[in-house]
Amino acid sequence: MTSEQMEQVRRPGENPLGYEPVSKLLLAFSVPSVVSMLVNSVYNIVDQIFIGQGVGVLGNAATTIAFPVVTIMLAISTMIGSGGCAYASIKMGEGDEKAAGRTLNNLFVLSILAGIVMMALGLIFLEPMLRAFGAKDTVMPYAKDYTSIILIGAPFSVLSVTLSNMVRADGSPKMSMYGIIIGAVLNTILDPIYIFIFHWGVRGAAIATITSQLISAVVLALYFWKKGIHMRFDRRLMGLRRDLCSRICALGISSGITQGVACIMQIVMNNSLKYYGDLNPVGGETAQAAMGIVMKIAMILGSICVGIGMGAQAILGFNRGARKFHRVRKTYLIAVITATIAITAGWAVCQTAPELILSLFGTGDQNFADFGVRCMRTYMFGIFCAGFQIVSTSYFRATGQPLKASLLSMLRQLLLLIPLLLILPTFFGLDGILYAGPIADISSGVIVALFIVPEMLKLGRLMASEDAERLPDR
Repeated sequence: MTSEQMEQVRRPGENPLGYEPVSKLLLAFSVPSVVSMLVNSVYNIVDQIFIGQGVGVLGNAATTIAFPVVTIMLAISTMIGSGGCAYASIKMGEGDEKAAGRTLNNLFVLSILAGIVMMALGLIFLEPMLRAFGAKDTVMPYAKDYTSIILIGAPFSVLSVTLSNMVRADGSPKMSMYGIIIGAVLNTILDPIYIFIFHWGVRGAAIATITSQLISAVVLALYFWKKGIHMRFDRRLMGLRRDLCSRICALGISSGITQGVACIMQIVMNNSLKYYGDLNPVGGETAQAAMGIVMKIAMILGSICVGIGMGAQAILGFNRGARKFHRVRKTYLIAVITATIAITAGWAVCQTAPELILSLFGTGDQNFADFGVRCMRTYMFGIFCAGFQIVSTSYFRATGQPLKASLLSMLRQLLLLIPLLLILPTFFGLDGILYAGPIADISSGVIVALFIVPEMLKLGRLMASEDAERLPDR
């Protein structure tokens, strides 16, 4: 019997992550993860579509200004959620379900506290924060209306993302997906009602968003009160433990860094678009509105890869804990190939039909249309590299290598894109902002390869050791 066949032999009481075929597991876990990530992206995309149709360019510019706030909330929630998912999966792989249960209960409390802190700080410093994010006087009233309401929903936003990760770690990826989908469907229904019927404008879009996030959080919380397979809520385990929270945050910090750096990048970009856009016939508000749309399309494509990486994470973590290295490598390779195919397909659509995509967000003027097309084709030219980068970062996080995961999380945006956004426009003006995207994408893909190739060689040696240990049993 081969090593791979032995892995698929079920033993009494064994977790399916340790014996089910990897391709079957990855499909079962990644599809709900991808859908969940897409749905999270859709919250903002749906807002921007209806705002573009009902409010116009200034409304779209306002959501672009507010986007760093959304990214900060996502940074905290993904750090807590993905770190908890990785830690709980490893502990279940080691057979320690009590530790996994304590992880869930600590994260529940931590998520709510984090959301409350973000809400309070954001509301206190709202106007100076939006100024720092690049808001002009013409956009500020819309940005304040939208952002203040989004901040009120911060505890629900953080909790829904965290619990979605933990439901997936508990072995119920479909439930994770359903919890997020319920909120997205509600958001899509409420947006046009609040914007076009009640005439609430950008405030209506924000109210629809936080209502939907609240419902998602409640649905996912009820799962752990009533139906958890390996983990359930237990008041006795909700006392925060510093060592546990530190370990979870260390494992999830790469996800948090990815989103946190994205926030810094968005602030730099918004201000660059305002400055160089005003020096160009395009105009600052128009440049911000168009780039905001392009960035959210890029977010959708990236979320597919993040979903695949998140779906692979529980499988990678469990089998790393169980020392089943053949399954670890196979999971990584299938995930990388799938993510690369998916994002390349999306890249092709953006390169061939940008006008069709942009038309969903309102027509605007000719400057908006022309710059939007050029922005989508140029800025996103190298995004096909992102699938490999994102899944590789998920691999290092899931296998308990937070330092490498954190470094790779910072690579594309902090170490490459932000410096390019500051340097290139001084030579090429507004076009320099567009050139920064593909240069950063392709360069980071090469650097990630320098990390992952030695890791695969190391994994090959561990697989050989695993085979040698099994030899007497064959």
